[in-house]
Amino acid sequence: MLELRNIKKNYYVASETVEALKGVSISFRKNEFVAILGPSGCGKTTLLNIIGGLDQYTKGDLFIKGKSTKEFKSRDWDSYRNHTIGFVFQTYNLIPHQTVLANVELALTLSGVSKAERRKRAIDALTEVGLADKIHNKPNQLSGGQMQRVAIARALVNNPDVLLADEPTGALDTKTSVQIMDILKSISKNKLIIMVTHNPQLAEEYANRIVKLVDGVIIDDSNPYNGEDQPKGEVLTKNTKEKVNKAQFKKTSMSFWTALSLSFKNLLTKKARTIMVAFAGSIGIIGIALILSVSNGFTEYIDKVQEDTLSTYPIQIDNMTMDMGNILADMEADSKEEVKVEDGIITSDDSLLKLVEMAQKMKEQALVANNLKAFKEYIESTDNIQKHTNAIQYVYDVPMNIYNNEGLKVNPNDVFQVMMGDDFEQYMGMLEMTGMSSMILQGFNVWTELLDNEDLIKSQYDLLDGKWPESENDIVIVVDENNQISDYVLHSLGLKDRKEIEDLLDKYAKGEEITYNETMYTYEQILDLEYTLVLPYLNYEKNKETGIWTDISKEEGFFDKVKNDENGAIKLNVSGILRPKEGASATSISGSIGYLSSLTMSFDEKVKKSDIYKEQLANEKINVFTGQEFYGVEMLDQIIELVILNLGYDNEKANMLRAYADKLPPAQLAEYINSLFKQNGIDMAIDFSDFETNLTKLGHIDYDNPVSIKIFAKDFESKEAIADEIEKYNASVESPDDEISYTDMIGTLLSSVSTIIDVISYVLIAFVSISLVVSSIMIGVITYISVLERTKEIGILRSIGARKSDISRVFTAETLVVGFAAGAMGITISFLLVIPINLIINHFAGFPINAARLPWGGAFILIGISMLLTVIAGLLPSRVAAKRDPVEALRSE
Repeated sequence: MLELRNIKKNYYVASETVEALKGVSISFRKNEFVAILGPSGCGKTTLLNIIGGLDQYTKGDLFIKGKSTKEFKSRDWDSYRNHTIGFVFQTYNLIPHQTVLANVELALTLSGVSKAERRKRAIDALTEVGLADKIHNKPNQLSGGQMQRVAIARALVNNPDVLLADEPTGALDTKTSVQIMDILKSISKNKLIIMVTHNPQLAEEYANRIVKLVDGVIIDDSNPYNGEDQPKGEVLTKNTKEKVNKAQFKKTSMSFWTALSLSFKNLLTKKARTIMVAFAGSIGIIGIALILSVSNGFTEYIDKVQEDTLSTYPIQIDNMTMDMGNILADMEADSKEEVKVEDGIITSDDSLLKLVEMAQKMKEQALVANNLKAFKEYIESTDNIQKHTNAIQYVYDVPMNIYNNEGLKVNPNDVFQVMMGDDFEQYMGMLEMTGMSSMILQGFNVWTELLDNEDLIKSQYDLLDGKWPESENDIVIVVDENNQISDYVLHSLGLKDRKEIEDLLDKYAKGEEITYNETMYTYEQILDLEYTLVLPYLNYEKNKETGIWTDISKEEGFFDKVKNDENGAIKLNVSGILRPKEGASATSISGSIGYLSSLTMSFDEKVKKSDIYKEQLANEKINVFTGQEFYGVEMLDQIIELVILNLGYDNEKANMLRAYADKLPPAQLAEYINSLFKQNGIDMAIDFSDFETNLTKLGHIDYDNPVSIKIFAKDFESKEAIADEIEKYNASVESPDDEISYTDMIGTLLSSVSTIIDVISYVLIAFVSISLVVSSIMIGVITYISVLERTKEIGILRSIGARKSDISRVFTAETLVVGFAAGAMGITISFLLVIPINLIINHFAGFPINAARLPWGGAFILIGISMLLTVIAGLLPSRVAAKRDPVEALRSE
């Protein structure tokens, strides 16, 4: 069965060599009870460990069923211990956090036996040693004798060929010792039992063979074996030996779930410490989670601010615009120029020169015509720009003539004109010269088309009463955060008498005291408001005699005449009242009344069905308002020269006027020239109407050619991407005249915000990195402490056949459990801490924001990171555990 040939074992202590065995040769029968006697330190336990494969011999050879073990690798010894050897130790060596049943099952687990079979065989083994009623007890609930019986059951459960007992009764009283020896005696009938003892009486009474060992040498063997009494029927041929060896040394393996169970139960036996360890490991996770929470919260808030801000200040490209981009860029470059400062010296700067240069550039680049038709086609042909936007709004020159029920025209409203008084025409003329008239008037417009992004609007506004707009007839009133509507809007909507404005201006001019009379409206009063959109073609009536269409919109009773027209009068009612959400940094509705884009589309459809529109469309040469041919801009040069002559313009002004004439659309140019005449007291009116101008006047919408495009970027990064796409578009067009020009004022103003956000992000990343490093080091130390504490368990597992990789897996599993506990605890604590953090930030911010918010996805990722880090941090300690000498591990306490 077993044969040792000239086995020598040396130990190396410092520079000395200690010979534990000095050439031991001995063979053992298949079943016998062998007692090895000898004084302490004679090499008994060393011999037993070498036979059991726990320790390796220095020289000689150990034969197992005729097979040499000289070429055995670590996994072969592991398999040998698991399938051939059963150990019974003096100190029992049971795993304290496992039940009796689990301790016995462990060897079967390594053998790959199924769960049901493991349980059955373990119970049978415990029944055999008289412990069937103790299977659910923990080792610390048993007596010494009972624990030794569990050790015997564990040694027998895998049906080993050899049972090795190292002082099995050394820690037991006499009565219990007898019981244990009786059990071993009965087992020896079918198995080889090799027992190390220093008690000659026990050896004489129970063993049928006594081997005496002194100073590492066998000095006596009472029943030596030389292989001669091997039963003939059991003589193994070479082929049979190979088959036996292959079956005998089947690979052992501990499943990950077994390793996890061992580690989890070990941690449960030290609940308080495990919680403290998990908490220590969670500190880094808490730090990371809180940083992530604050970063995520503020990022979301900043993103919302960006989205809201960019919904208020979109990238707006008008068909006529002032190109301030180059001027602003030059100003910014000048501001960054370094100036050398010398003590005691005062120098002048070149501010006046720069102002002159800027003025000249403004003259040269005052107005730029954008080909929005081509650019709209480009936008819709690809998603290069659309993917970066929340919405794209195309603005058309639509005459929205809106009246209240009393017939007061509320849009386009004349409140601004009333406020400016006699200076209105002069003021607008000045604005026309800079191309900013439409921008200024738009700022005073209270009616605005809502974005087609319903989610964006609902994220910015609360519905105070009523309902969200659903159809073309629904409009919404927008109040401010204090439930207020400005007087300007109330006058514009006809809710206040416009005579109050005149009285206010009169008192202001006279220096009289001005008192403010607050007015209040209930939600019901606002929701009862109704208006009528009169389509522009209703402004004209055909003279039956001349066939010319004349403007009747100024005639008395006009509104009463057209308000019930089924096709041309669209009824509008206030469906809801909106208020900006608390904490909203900006909002997308620029006016105080919002309507859906479906109203604009319905407007266009109805206009195209009108008689006057059809008539004008059928004849591109005749002006339906005059009955004569369009004379348009062919007289432009003559008109320009007439203006220059009458107004006494010098060459500079004359050239500027000619430049405007080349860029302004006909209708806008005519309006501008007429304003110049009026400012100078010349009673003259120029009409540059053409076919397209008349169609626009009648409400025609050319969807391919908007007058303005508003691009609402998702965030600042998207805005930059859109700007880049516009630059790419400009680079791709053939003619410079087709390039798109715009001024991104909000981008210039808020460019520093992106820098600040980036700096904050870098700082947070640095904190996260530090926290990760600290957390990893801490977990590595904790795992190493666990290795030191479980050294005995390592020895026990190795003694029943666990491989080095199995030991490593046990501690890897433990690091996973600790990592999960630390991560889960850290996330839980972080979620709790987020509550007071938000309360504190909200208190100082003055409005509610989720300044700290840990996303669930981030929480799970952090737990995963915690587990990953613990595994990485535990790699070194786990390798240390795997390399532990099993003999030394079993001796540790």
